[in-house]
Amino acid sequence: MTAATGLDISELGRRYRDGSLTPRQAVEHALARHAEWEPRLNAFAHVMGDSALADADRLTAELASGRDRGPLHGIPVAIKDLIEVEGAPTGYGSKVLPPKMATLDAELVRRLREAGAVIVGKTQLLEYAYGIAHPEIGQTNNPHDPSRTSGGSSGGSAAAVTAGIVPLAIGTDTGGSIRIPAAYCGIVGLKPSFGLVPLDGVFPLSQSLDHAGPLTRSVADAALALAVLSGTAMPLKPIALDGLRVGMVTRHFASREITPGVRQVMDRARAVLGSAGAAFVAIDIPKLAEANPALGTILRPEASVIHADLMKTNPGGYAPGTLAQIEDGFRIPATDYVEALHFRDEMRIDLERIFGLVDVLVSPSVPFVAPFADPVIEEGEDGEMLSSGLGNFTGHPALSLPAGLSDGLPVGLQLMGPLQRDGHLLSIARAVETALAYQSDL
Repeated sequence: MTAATGLDISELGRRYRDGSLTPRQAVEHALARHAEWEPRLNAFAHVMGDSALADADRLTAELASGRDRGPLHGIPVAIKDLIEVEGAPTGYGSKVLPPKMATLDAELVRRLREAGAVIVGKTQLLEYAYGIAHPEIGQTNNPHDPSRTSGGSSGGSAAAVTAGIVPLAIGTDTGGSIRIPAAYCGIVGLKPSFGLVPLDGVFPLSQSLDHAGPLTRSVADAALALAVLSGTAMPLKPIALDGLRVGMVTRHFASREITPGVRQVMDRARAVLGSAGAAFVAIDIPKLAEANPALGTILRPEASVIHADLMKTNPGGYAPGTLAQIEDGFRIPATDYVEALHFRDEMRIDLERIFGLVDVLVSPSVPFVAPFADPVIEEGEDGEMLSSGLGNFTGHPALSLPAGLSDGLPVGLQLMGPLQRDGHLLSIARAVETALAYQSDL
């Protein structure tokens, strides 16, 4: 079946309602597409084929009877495997414990189901979202080139959307774990404002830095998903690029880690937006170089406290790199942690002041295209998190959208907006997306 290949949420919904496609057919397509791609991608930890088809039949009948739950009615969705889905095992990308059958939906999953979404499976992730692929599970591979990674830690969700298995997947993001895979895979990945999407039933990595959000093929789909996940309307408003004040984060664009190919895509994006009238402003953020190290100073001890009992239960079940990170978190002084919290407050205030001068901040989502394996962050380098960590540190909404190709692989452009103005950021992002006119070759 190819009728649903590559269709976005709105187009699926239109076809459901004109009778040319049904939710059952869309789920059948998702399962067939999964069979085509796996195990090359290693994107799914668990597929819920029988329950997804039963849900699709029920939702097909609801539409036929006149009950319409809204834009996500009958839409196939995949969920990162540290988010509880009732009746499905949660494995966390780990071997510390056997996968545990969830007895309740996480709140965000409950909201998706209430809106009519069909959960088709659980997606792979780096172990406990902590940046290491467990060697017995392996990394998730990139649909553009399966010899390369799809990124982490929400790589399974990104790969599932990119490969056309589902039009929407849910990931989590503590330092870039939605936006980095989205950039590598050439899709849209949104990290909302901190606290906008509930995390009840989501296994935490760092409770003061964690976010959950959507990965989709378009900005419009991300807005539809966020409205359901947050319970807040996210109407996309027309935004004129002419006169839009675009802040270019100087440190992010000046980094020696940016490859020539990524820089070329960024230059083209700036030229396209500039020709449409966008006004670019170089933005120097005080002490920005300290933000990612401070994020780590918060993340590591918070993660270690969360994992303290698990580590005692079965330390050998962790990947060695994950266990080393957990052990390292116990060695961070409390005074360093408290100072990092204070610095975060200062940085958040500074960013809000900057948004009085510009409408949006832009950066390369990642300074390079998808590598062959998930990279290890080297001491003194930002690596993958060059641009993404700031949004987690301060809680500001940020998204990655595809801006072009370098050597045939996608390059992402990150956009960041003011706190709790996610709808406005999405509206700007749609205008940018339209101007850049990226088209996937998948």
